Amino acid sequence: MPHMAIEYSANLDAKVDMGELCALVSRTILETGLFEPGAVRVRAFRAEAYAIADRLPENGFIDMNFRIGKGRSAEEKKRAGEAIFAVVTDHLGSLFATPHFALSLEIREIDAELSWKKNAIHPRLRGK
Repeated sequence: MPHMAIEYSANLDAKVDMGELCALVSRTILETGLFEPGAVRVRAFRAEAYAIADRLPENGFIDMNFRIGKGRSAEEKKRAGEAIFAVVTDHLGSLFATPHFALSLEIREIDAELSWKKNAIHPRLRGK
């Protein structure tokens, strides 16, 4: 872990390069120094069907769900969340110029006893 899932309304396709946004979020996660490179996953999911607020067609959203393993202090988690939210907010500044956009981020800790993983990337990046 960490895994960032970015869900977004389909009407943002012409306004946001989701590949670029994923790369930006990945870099920011790594820059926190809290996570190993081989563990980071960032992906975006397009929501075709959605109803936002007063259902105006120009309303759009991005919801970021950041799942991480246990072992970081509350201060570290808050610092990571603030860094990610700030860089994404800045990157999407033009969307906030209209009254039709909502951005959210939530960090969730994963219960290690209920999470199974096998990762062949770690040994390569660790040089083993």
